[in-house]
Amino acid sequence: MRVRITLFILLFTGVVSSYAQEFKFEKETINYGKIAQGSEGIRVFEFTNIGDAPLIIKHIKSSCGCAVPQKPEKPIMPGEKGQISVSYDTKRPGGFSKAITIFSNAKRERLSLKIKGFVNRNTPKEKV
Repeated sequence: MRVRITLFILLFTGVVSSYAQEFKFEKETINYGKIAQGSEGIRVFEFTNIGDAPLIIKHIKSSCGCAVPQKPEKPIMPGEKGQISVSYDTKRPGGFSKAITIFSNAKRERLSLKIKGFVNRNTPKEKV
């Protein structure tokens, strides 16, 4: 009897997990490289829903207020592509490494992405 119950549970969880929504990101880390202070700070993470059900991003959280993520408002259907844009405040000179956490209905309900880079300080122009 125990074997039948265990087998049923294993089969059921296998069926449920095979019909789920899932992210497939082109990149999970975006490296800005060395950029000028005050330059464009928006970068985009692109992904595909490789699951069998609509993918819903509930919300996105950044590890600091200097990186502002923006999520898709509509569900991403199976096979469709989606985007998450992140705007980093490039007025702050120096190195940075920030985490972007996505909360969704995917198999992995919480997923972390990363942005990193170095903002070069603008040097004052010499007087002639």
